[in-house]
Amino acid sequence: MHSGAIDCDIHPGVPDIKSLLPYMDEFWRESFVNRGLDGFDMMSYPPNAPIACRPDWRVKGQRPGGSLEAMRRHALDAFDISIAICNPLTGGQAAVSESMGAALCSAVNDWIKEHWLDREPRLRASIVVPAQAPLLAADEIDRCARDNRFVQVLMPAACEMMLGRSYYWPIWAAAARHGLPVGIHAGSMYRYAPTSSGWPSHFLHDYVANSQVFEDQLLSLVSNGVFNKFPDLKFVLIGSGVSWLPGFIWRAIKTWRGVRAEVPWINRSPAEIIRENIRITMQPFDAPDQAAVERIVEQIDADHMLLFASDYPHWQFDGEAILPPGLSDEKRRKMRVDNALETYPRLKETLQ
Repeated sequence: MHSGAIDCDIHPGVPDIKSLLPYMDEFWRESFVNRGLDGFDMMSYPPNAPIACRPDWRVKGQRPGGSLEAMRRHALDAFDISIAICNPLTGGQAAVSESMGAALCSAVNDWIKEHWLDREPRLRASIVVPAQAPLLAADEIDRCARDNRFVQVLMPAACEMMLGRSYYWPIWAAAARHGLPVGIHAGSMYRYAPTSSGWPSHFLHDYVANSQVFEDQLLSLVSNGVFNKFPDLKFVLIGSGVSWLPGFIWRAIKTWRGVRAEVPWINRSPAEIIRENIRITMQPFDAPDQAAVERIVEQIDADHMLLFASDYPHWQFDGEAILPPGLSDEKRRKMRVDNALETYPRLKETLQ
């Protein structure tokens, strides 16, 4: 009987370029060495920022989440996790050069397979792809999908354009072809200002504004007909928060009823599409108390959408309270295990 939690968002620390060189071909090894390229950390989660890692989870001399032994001790064992999906956050997804970004993403995928999946049977992984090069991203999905321990495709929330645009459809087609959900993780390629009014002055503003990015991208996916083209494709919103969703669903329904003639391909309520095709991780669950948690879950009216996540080593919760208060035992069970098994078909295939 499968009992332990399924963690849908855990972050192994991607190493420096030197550690990734063995997973690149000769051209890219020479390019990175001769040009002295390194420092491809994602600034959406600055390594030294307090939110990037709980103080007692930091390992001296390593990046946050960089130690498998520490992950076992601090997360897998401590939180009774039977399966965890690794979501590596890599600058390869934001590189200006399409071919360089593709080389970095490919190296990260091969690195995580050897150093994490092969060494820890509880781990699965997302395929990191170069969002700046959809055709190359589709090739990388086809390459990695042969290993059924890769259970998802990973994209940053803020890319070069809205995710519903047909520019990205080769990625969605490849994911659908292999039965893989697409994870949209908080973060930005920083091609444009991360807010609709310009550049923020502080990380606080940048971080909180991510919920607006998720709203925009979700509406883009719905209004551009992505789910008409790929009706079985699921998107997982990772690190978006949760409290924005009820109001967003209400506004989407209300406005669609008034202007639906402009989008005739949306022949059913946006709420129905969202509840069928969208899933959302529960870290951070940005509600102040038990009453608010209960109200938000009731207003979403779809507890099958919510997925358990520790977000290790990021620290979004109080103490060890990964799940918010106010959830019934039945809801906790669904969020900890059942919803993930329904969202990620490959998890059932690889359960022992």
